[in-house]
Amino acid sequence: MKMSQPIWPRTWPTSVVLACARLGPLGRLPAPGTWGSAAGLLYFMGFLDLETEYHLNPLGYALLCVAGLYFAVALCGEAELRLGKKDPGEVNLDEFAVMPLCFLGWPWLLHPLPLWGVMLAGFALFRLFDITKPLGINKLQDLPGGWGVVIDDVAAALAACATLHLAVCAWRNWL
Repeated sequence: MKMSQPIWPRTWPTSVVLACARLGPLGRLPAPGTWGSAAGLLYFMGFLDLETEYHLNPLGYALLCVAGLYFAVALCGEAELRLGKKDPGEVNLDEFAVMPLCFLGWPWLLHPLPLWGVMLAGFALFRLFDITKPLGINKLQDLPGGWGVVIDDVAAALAACATLHLAVCAWRNWL
């Protein structure tokens, strides 16, 4: 199966492609990946009704995640082409798009952790895995175009999610 770069952003002006891929001014700040991740965390929290612990049904959540990942692959890949750099650090739409994956099954994590603890732990674990790229995550950057830009972050987000769940499971079994 060949993973081709979506072509629809090719008709967009460079300024629009780069503004989207950099999340506006966030890509120009120091540590743009951290700022993109923080924006993604706020985006995820927009899915939640914090008073009732309501969350999207699994299908709606999955569709939003897949749509976000598709747009990130298309725009990050196009930005990579226009900048002439492989996975440029200033492109942080990928971190933004994957943050909701860190919190798959988040209601289960709420006991023993409060919501702010889940969010902080997920954010910190994602940044750790995104920066260090352990477990072969760094090899995923070799995929072509936007796929290489985004898929390594998907793996880091899923590693953060798994680590969160394992830690909570261990905590519950230990107490």
